[in-house]
Amino acid sequence: MKRTCLNCNEEITGRIDKKYCSEYCKSNYHYEQKKGEQDSLFKRIDLQLKLNRRLLKDFNKAGKATIRAKKLLEAGFNPEYFTHYWKNSKGDVYLFVYEYGFLKRKENNKTKYVLVTWQDYMNKQKKFPL
Repeated sequence: MKRTCLNCNEEITGRIDKKYCSEYCKSNYHYEQKKGEQDSLFKRIDLQLKLNRRLLKDFNKAGKATIRAKKLLEAGFNPEYFTHYWKNSKGDVYLFVYEYGFLKRKENNKTKYVLVTWQDYMNKQKKFPL
């Protein structure tokens, strides 16, 4: 009896209970299964991180920008979702979504975000992963 991989349908050789032809196929099969789930936690977090990154990128064309928090939040930004943070020499903690960062500030009684892009010099200072 010919056995085929659940992911790519290639013929499987080896153990009788083997279901995949390679580790890649096993990983890809399970990834595709999880991706299809309607309301998985992974999917919700991944989608929010992608949206946050896109918004930070779109609102920060020059590498550093300031934007009213209301405008960013209305676009769907959620500051509770970030990948890591970095503390500057002044003690300000910037939250980052991959290479795009933000710092919440209060100016003239209005909440704003200072948007930055990851810079090489930040690698020399301590970066704090989650």
